[in-house]
Amino acid sequence: MEPHSLSLPPLSTRGEVVTFYSYKGGTGRTMALSNIAVMLARRHNATTPVLMIDWDLEAPGLHHYFDQHDERPGVLELFEACREQLQRRRNGVAAPDDEQLAREVLTAVGWEQYVGRVDQSSQLYLMRSGRFDDSYGERLAAMRWDELFDSCPALFRCFADNLAGHFRHVLVDSRTGRTDSAGICTTLLPRKLVVVFTPNRQSLEGVQALVTRATAYRRSHEDEQRPLLVYPLPSRIEMADSAQRAQWRRGDAQMRIVGYQPIFERLLRDCYGMQQLSLDSYFDEVQLQQTRTFAYGEQLAVRMEQCGDRFSLTRTFEALLDWLEPGYFPWQSSREICLLAAIDDARRTLDEGGGGARALPQLLARDLNLLGELYRRDNKPRQALACFEESLALRQRGLGEDHPDTLTGKCNLASVLRQQGRLDEAQFLDECVVEARRRLLGPEHLDTLAARANLAATLAQQGRGAEALGMQEQVLDAYLRLLGPEHLLTLACRAARAELLFQRGDFEHARVAQEQVLAARKRLLGAEHADTLRAKLALAATQVRLRELEAARSLYDGVLQAQTRRLGPDHADSLNTRELLADVQVKIGEQLGAKLGEGPLVPELHQDAAMDDYGDALVHAVRPRGAARAGGPRSRASDELPPLDKQLARARPTQR
Repeated sequence: MEPHSLSLPPLSTRGEVVTFYSYKGGTGRTMALSNIAVMLARRHNATTPVLMIDWDLEAPGLHHYFDQHDERPGVLELFEACREQLQRRRNGVAAPDDEQLAREVLTAVGWEQYVGRVDQSSQLYLMRSGRFDDSYGERLAAMRWDELFDSCPALFRCFADNLAGHFRHVLVDSRTGRTDSAGICTTLLPRKLVVVFTPNRQSLEGVQALVTRATAYRRSHEDEQRPLLVYPLPSRIEMADSAQRAQWRRGDAQMRIVGYQPIFERLLRDCYGMQQLSLDSYFDEVQLQQTRTFAYGEQLAVRMEQCGDRFSLTRTFEALLDWLEPGYFPWQSSREICLLAAIDDARRTLDEGGGGARALPQLLARDLNLLGELYRRDNKPRQALACFEESLALRQRGLGEDHPDTLTGKCNLASVLRQQGRLDEAQFLDECVVEARRRLLGPEHLDTLAARANLAATLAQQGRGAEALGMQEQVLDAYLRLLGPEHLLTLACRAARAELLFQRGDFEHARVAQEQVLAARKRLLGAEHADTLRAKLALAATQVRLRELEAARSLYDGVLQAQTRRLGPDHADSLNTRELLADVQVKIGEQLGAKLGEGPLVPELHQDAAMDDYGDALVHAVRPRGAARAGGPRSRASDELPPLDKQLARARPTQR
């Protein structure tokens, strides 16, 4: 490090603060931070200024990764100076507001003398924990973080904002456990919070409680209404033991292991006020594996590994950065992130008038269409609609109205409009596609038949059931002649016809068709294929209408078990089927009670036991929304609050 103070010009756009936190030691938190810091500093031709802050004052060690042992002052000395400045101003006459006072103090103290460079090939800097002289322990014990917060609550927020004006990324290595300094690092400083944990109960309970407190505080205090993005980072994962790896990720009811993925899915869902989200794609990519090579000493994988293949730590850190650096949510899939990046690049090139401008609009239209299909599958109709509209407009301008890609775009847009109840617009597009495909391909081309089936679905939603059923039967007749009775397209068409019969109240004929579809799909696809499960659900709904409740209960129970195995107990499909099963059980109880001349009897069911098996969980928050809850179930780790947390809890929440 240079012995003199730094002088970095302010950035044109502000950087951001990222805190790395672990409830227990031994998770590899500091190792992860140092590797991520090196990777960020190397980007953009190594012109990105990155600052690491070692706030683990009781056990400092970040400097060992960069072989820096000089006695430069650091975090402790900086805030000792801030405390002295506050004491001087407290005795003065003027009493500026809290934020103005914080900025005056930080300007008087400065940050430059506390920061040193640790890499001569990039703009990578370090603020050490402090000067490790004989008085370090005594001075650290005398630093009362709660009193410093009380004397100027805006101090830490303004400190983070000040550094973000000079560094693109400020990475804070937080103290472990439930301490005042950990509360500062996780609640007051960051925009993003990386929680590093190992797959065990105490580590998981600790990070759950921490994230719940941090996000609740951000929601409830007027001065702290800032986004907070949380990224869980499983660490020390033993890749050779696939059985335990799956148990601790997904959960195992028999072993009473909840699983860290469902824990974080419920925690993020609670803190963001969302109904459903999935971390499948994120945890498929982001698991920090245990390696013997880096188990000893302070070594940087990104400097030592040359190939960076899929078995390397470097690849895992790169995967985490795919979400972390641009600020994507962890429940966004890697496919979505890839498409969003390609779309942004294409738009930027078009705006700049770059080369390949003739082909680029259609590449952009293709990626927008793929992204729209992804959003439609994920039940995000608003996002899907925006993608399909922009994609179709590009194709109409560049390819014409009758191009196959344009017609596909109209089909996709019509399907989302139908889902949103905009039926007249959907009908117009469906009719355009039917007319064009009949003219270009013929009346019995498979694409023409698919377009007619789509139009029938729209007509049915408009209340034109007889017309829709007639059109669907014509399509089915054509499929039977062209493809045979057990082709998957024929079965899909038969299932759609059965749904129309169900909507018209013809439950007997609907049941016959649904039983045929279910039997064929079992033979062709298997008993637990998604299409087979959908056929079971459709048949069960018809059986409920026919008061065949035991048969419906059996189907719902079988579907729920299959969905729980395949998707997990907290997936939206599993939750929906569980509700349907509960409704049928209530009806069975009412039916039994009526026979006995008593009140409704609800049969003993596994619902409560199932909930016990599935366990509870919590965690994460961005900007607060009305639907978001201030916290989740209380963890054992949250029974006692350290002094600073008590101060934060006593602060009056904003009335909203």
